[in-house]
Amino acid sequence: MASGPDRLSRSLVTLIAVATGAIVANLYYAQPVLHEVSRAFHSGPGSTSSVITATQVGYAAGLLLVVPLGDLHPRRPLVTRLFGISAVALVACALSPDLWFFALASVAVGAASVAGQVMIPFAADLAPEERRGRVVARIMSGLLTGILLARTVSGLVAQAAGWRAIFWFSAALMVCFAVVLWRALPTEGPRPHRSYGQLVGSSLRLLATEPVLRRRAWHGACAFAMFSVLWTTLAFLLSGAPYHYSNAVIGLFGLVGVGGIAAANLAGKLADSARVGSTTVVSGILLLGSFALLWAGRTSLGALIAGIVVLDIGTQGMQITNQAVIYALRPDARSRINSAYMVCYFVGGAVGSVTAGAVYGTHGWGGVCVLGACIGLGTLAMSAFDRLRPARRVTSSATSPAS
Repeated sequence: MASGPDRLSRSLVTLIAVATGAIVANLYYAQPVLHEVSRAFHSGPGSTSSVITATQVGYAAGLLLVVPLGDLHPRRPLVTRLFGISAVALVACALSPDLWFFALASVAVGAASVAGQVMIPFAADLAPEERRGRVVARIMSGLLTGILLARTVSGLVAQAAGWRAIFWFSAALMVCFAVVLWRALPTEGPRPHRSYGQLVGSSLRLLATEPVLRRRAWHGACAFAMFSVLWTTLAFLLSGAPYHYSNAVIGLFGLVGVGGIAAANLAGKLADSARVGSTTVVSGILLLGSFALLWAGRTSLGALIAGIVVLDIGTQGMQITNQAVIYALRPDARSRINSAYMVCYFVGGAVGSVTAGAVYGTHGWGGVCVLGACIGLGTLAMSAFDRLRPARRVTSSATSPAS
C-alpha cells in the first residue's frame, strides 16, 4: 500500500473525520432523551440506562469481532458495509415497541458504529510518521464533534418531533455516507493472510504481550467510565429539580464540551513531540477534579457547566495521548491494537453507565459524583506507577513514544 502524502489529502482526512463523527454519534443519541424513553416505556432510571449500556456492549463486541478484520480484508468495503448495517439497526430503534427491543437494537447500533475505529487506523497507515499524531487528532476532533452534536441534535429533534425521529434521521445519513465513502476511500492491496480465529485471538494476546498497551487500556477505560458516569445520568438531573429543563435545553448541554476539541488537537501535537507523560498526568488530574465541580453542580449551573468542560477536556486529552502511543507500537497490527484498546475503553464505559444508573437510583447525583471521583483515582494511581518505573522506550519495527 502506498504511503501517506499522495493518498491522504486534507480533504480525505476531513471526510474521514466527519464520517467518523457521524457514525459514532449513533452511540449518544439516546443519552439526552433517556427521561423521555423512561416515560414512553414506563421504566425507571436504572433499567432505562441499560439502553446506554447495551449500546456500549455492542460497540465493545464490534471492536473485538469486527475491527480486527481491518488487518485481514480491504477496509473500504468493510467500512461501507458497516454504515449500511448501522442504517438498518437505527430503523429498528425507531420502530421499537418496548424497552427490551430498543436495547437489543441498540446492541446492533453499537456493533456497527465501529466503522469509525476501522477508519482511524486506516488513516494512521496512510499518514507519514511525522504527521500521524496530528492526523489522528483531526479525526478524533471530528469524532468529538459528532458526540457533541449528537446530544444537541437529539434534544432539538426530540423537542420538535419526538425521541424516535432522530433515529430515522441518522439512518438516512448513514446511507448517504456509505455511498460517499465507497467512492472516496482508497483501495488497498492484498492483506496478510490469517484465519479469523487467529486474528481475533491475537488482538487479545496483544494485551498480554504489550505492557504499554495494557497501561494505556487502563487509562482509557477509567477515562471513558468517568465520561459515561456523567452523561448517563445528566438528563435525569437536568429534567428534575432544581432545573426542570426541556429536551431541547438538555440537548444543548452537549455543546458545553466543545473545549474537548481544542484538547484533542493540543494533545495530538504534544504526542508528536513525545510529551505523553505530562499529558497523561494532567488529563488524569482534570478528570478527577471535574467531579468536585459536578458535585457543586447539583444546585449551581455555573459549576455544572465548568465540570462538564473540564471532564471533556480530560477525556479527550487522555484518549488522544493513548492512541498516539499505541499506534506506534506495532505498525503491522494497528487494527488489532486498536481493537484490543477500544474493547477495554468501552468495557470501562459500559461499567460506568450501568453503575451510574444504579447509583443515581439509590444515592442521587451526590452518589454519582463520588463514583466518578473514585474511578478517577484509578487512572492517577496508574500514572504514579508509571512515574516510578525506569523511563524507557518501547521499540519494534518503529520507535514508540514513552508510555
